[in-house]
Amino acid sequence: MTAKAGRSRVRIMLVFMLFLLSAVAFLDRTNISVAGVQMRQEYRFDQIHLGWVFSAFLIGYAAFQVPAGWLAWRYGPRRVLAIGIVWWGVLSVATALVSPGSAHALVLLVMVRFLLGAGEAVMYPAGNQFISRWIPVQERGKANGWIFAGVGAGSALSPPLITLIIAGYGWRAAFYVCAAIGLVAALAWFLLARDRPEDHAGVSAGELAHIRAGLVAPGAPRTALPWGAILTRGNVWALFFSYFAFGYVVWIFFSWFFIYLAEARHVDLKASAFYSMLPPLMMMLGCLSGGWISDRVTATRGLYLGRSGLAILSFALTAVFLVLGSMAQSTALAVVVLAGGAGAMYLSQSSFWSVSADIAGPHTGVVAGFMNMGCQIGGALTSSLTPWIAATWGWTAAFGVAGALAVAGALIWALVDPNRLLIGGTVHGGDPIEAIA
Repeated sequence: MTAKAGRSRVRIMLVFMLFLLSAVAFLDRTNISVAGVQMRQEYRFDQIHLGWVFSAFLIGYAAFQVPAGWLAWRYGPRRVLAIGIVWWGVLSVATALVSPGSAHALVLLVMVRFLLGAGEAVMYPAGNQFISRWIPVQERGKANGWIFAGVGAGSALSPPLITLIIAGYGWRAAFYVCAAIGLVAALAWFLLARDRPEDHAGVSAGELAHIRAGLVAPGAPRTALPWGAILTRGNVWALFFSYFAFGYVVWIFFSWFFIYLAEARHVDLKASAFYSMLPPLMMMLGCLSGGWISDRVTATRGLYLGRSGLAILSFALTAVFLVLGSMAQSTALAVVVLAGGAGAMYLSQSSFWSVSADIAGPHTGVVAGFMNMGCQIGGALTSSLTPWIAATWGWTAAFGVAGALAVAGALIWALVDPNRLLIGGTVHGGDPIEAIA
């Protein structure tokens, strides 16, 4: 049997590339939380104004989720992602070029970060459009686990890398380095990726048959978007609101955790950089283990327990960790427990993106973009609301609000039926999915 006739693994290589792109995306968006301490001093911002800068990114990110999904559906994830990453690099450089002497520095930073968010909006809708075309249903939990493990990897890399660059060359240099990394990643993705497995010269006949056998709607043509179905299905709105709760919780870690350690726990810069690595490392572990658990349970117990059941458990555990961690007196204990909450939350990440691909088929990019818009609205809210709650009632209250939203998210997930397709029918008849070796 020739290599071409055998089972190639091109899809695995491309999923790993999406893991790397995901890491770059979060490096580009969380670098400002580490540089924020120095930026506040140079621009003479208070926490509230810095929160506006943080929120601007997420507002742009949220506003362009559905257009990003449409672009990925219309033009394919290969080109859309490559152009998007170049856009991130340009706007990262622009962030560093805003002069603190400008009378409109705050407005300019808000505009730049809004545009950066608009560009980064393509990352996960395009990635999920790729998943719907390349990854069989029984492998999507692990695939999404790897892609979103990039969130943890990029966020964990940010504190030590950005701190090191800032210490040697100043905070602006950190944005230049992140832009350069992104440009290299964009070129690699464009050269190696293809929109469909049948278009990739490295995909063997065996791998192509394996992929097609596991797709909900293999080879489905691009038809008119069913906006009525997208906007009226309970599943879609349940994913939207539960992802809103998810976004509110996790963006406390992305936007404020480094500053929380420095200003509320009085930890120095180097120790803050070390402690700030723990939540994203736990997120990465949660993504990988959550994806593996989701596929295993789905294979034996069906999609509802494998996707929704795991997400319910994830959100419930998160609420417990957040409340206990915020009340801990010891800084080290608080960091470990809160990091556990971040990891517990990311157990559900593959469920969100696997379900949106499972139910939406060829329309995955748009449905995933709509769902992700909810996450970013939650993130934008926490970026501005969290410092106000912390200043008014303390950080225990700020984490307590996040815990309450995690409980709400668990209840909403109970309403999600991952067996029900967006347009008629059920995924594999609603039965447990047999894993294909």
